[in-house]
Amino acid sequence: MAGRDRYGTDVLSGDWRRGGRPRTVDMPLQLGLIVEVGSDGYCGEVMGWENGLVILEDRTGRRRAFPVGENGYLVEGRPVALRIPPRQGSTRYTASGSLAGPREDAKKALGSRIYVEGRHDAELVEKIWGADLRHVGVVVEYMGGMDDLLGIVAEFRPERGRRLGVLIDHMVANTKESRIAAQVRHAGYGDHVMITGHRFIDIWQTINPRLLGFETWPEVPLDQDWKKGTLARLGIPRGKRYEQIDQDDVGRAWQAMLARVRTYKDLDIDFVREVEKLIDFVTQDHLDELD
Repeated sequence: MAGRDRYGTDVLSGDWRRGGRPRTVDMPLQLGLIVEVGSDGYCGEVMGWENGLVILEDRTGRRRAFPVGENGYLVEGRPVALRIPPRQGSTRYTASGSLAGPREDAKKALGSRIYVEGRHDAELVEKIWGADLRHVGVVVEYMGGMDDLLGIVAEFRPERGRRLGVLIDHMVANTKESRIAAQVRHAGYGDHVMITGHRFIDIWQTINPRLLGFETWPEVPLDQDWKKGTLARLGIPRGKRYEQIDQDDVGRAWQAMLARVRTYKDLDIDFVREVEKLIDFVTQDHLDELD
């Protein structure tokens, strides 16, 4: 989770050609491993493997599948044969894809925080990244809207060792959200505040709709509440019109959706990247403490 560029090291920087080409060695696959495909120069992070293929994702988010085994792969300049690791009952991964370590005692919370805009946002972040956040001692807080974000940031008093990351819905150009975020960026908080978000109107849309049984999220008129309008168009609850849907219906529908989400793979990949950027950012001043 450290705030380092995963692709910052040139895998060809090692002088491995000197003295003859080294022997190819077996390397067990692991999530997060950076691999270069020597045949075409493609370089990416291991996102998973199945059916004899390894899935790599490059710095632009483009994914490609390659056969496991010896295929001209390089890791840190060394030729390797990628191997599927043996199944072990003790090997587990968190919902975010991180290797799950032994159970830890609760850590003292860091001074840095992540604020999210809504309760559903907080619940989704907790479900996928909760184990990682508890490991590093970062608390996620629900801020209940961003209209007074400048005041919220000022009250937090960000500084070194007390960074603030903010996750916002519908963070696209020429929206209210982007204008408020710009106000905060220009308020003199420098390197201690990061504001990011996703392109969707609501956090629900970061979930792959196919996971929920439909192809795409429905379009909702601007004069309707987005969540209620979405449920009405999906026929949830069955037989209720838009005017009849209430907050209890919204809450039950959300809990049913959240229950379907198991790992980061069930979410929009751009959203996943933004959350992980925030976690990296708020822990940068505490790396020595976390080792």
